Amino acid sequence: MQQGTSQSTSASAPSKLIIASRESRLAMWQAEHVRDRLVALYPQCRVEILGMTTRGDQILDRTLSAVGGKGLFVKELEVAMAEGRADLAVHSLKDVPMELPEGFELTAVLEREDPRDAFVSNDYASLDALPAGAIVGTSSLRRQSLIAARYPHLVILPLRGNLDTRLSKLDRGEYAAIILAAAGLKRLGLPQRIRALLEPEMSLPAAGQGAMAIEILSSARSDGVDLRAVLAPLNHDDTASAVLAERKVSRIFGGSCQIPLAAFATVQSGQLRLRAMVATPDGKRSAHAEVSGPVEQPEYLGEQVSELLAQQDANAILAACRLDAAANQDA
Repeated sequence: MQQGTSQSTSASAPSKLIIASRESRLAMWQAEHVRDRLVALYPQCRVEILGMTTRGDQILDRTLSAVGGKGLFVKELEVAMAEGRADLAVHSLKDVPMELPEGFELTAVLEREDPRDAFVSNDYASLDALPAGAIVGTSSLRRQSLIAARYPHLVILPLRGNLDTRLSKLDRGEYAAIILAAAGLKRLGLPQRIRALLEPEMSLPAAGQGAMAIEILSSARSDGVDLRAVLAPLNHDDTASAVLAERKVSRIFGGSCQIPLAAFATVQSGQLRLRAMVATPDGKRSAHAEVSGPVEQPEYLGEQVSELLAQQDANAILAACRLDAAANQDA
């Protein structure tokens, strides 16, 4: 993943680019946003979107941790690029596995939207207002762990589906409240559905949450176009540095949907502040750490915070998570 934002648009863009995207409303919004940015930069380039349904979109009756993890959201898009049907793919970065298949790379990270979690409910103003036994829906073991630790009287149940599907389940009364990423609600013009924003001190975001990334093939193109240079103006320096640090933590600990892991970095005045957490799904065991340092050293800071977590027995916590996940899969 590159760092540095090139403001130059002197790169030679091809006459046509095709963006691979999931077909959910949020994914299409993201692809359309990238399309519009590219058209503004390269008016001579025709940019089209190839909408696709991934296995992650099709399997809705089981949690992601039970069916293969976040890679289910990107595999079909990578196949489309490998087969020459698309030139690039636009992803929500938190859905992108820490290790990409050989031959692919993340070449640009766009400026981050609100990274916080959002409390959404039709009847209650906050998590504090929920009565004992109230059902809270979330797709994330990270959110489950953080809620369980603070609100053991609540019932936390899995919530799958795209954003509109999740909101519909809430509106049908299947849940008293649901926890979603604020970024998606804001991008789709639904900020009014947010009853409360959960600050990082309470609900530390997932690595890459709120950020969009562009994936391309690593190999040179037959037409000689340097796609990295074409996409460079879309890269946002501070966001790219922050998510490099976050994803380093997740990579070190084998981050996946099977483990509650949070990593969140902010950049201010040339300094990067990185906070991270690992926990068991029930929230009863956890480790927390924080480091700060030069923004130019995001991966080193990721290593530092990971070492602090390891000193708090993070690996044993994560081993317990994996055993629990394996038992659930066998059940």
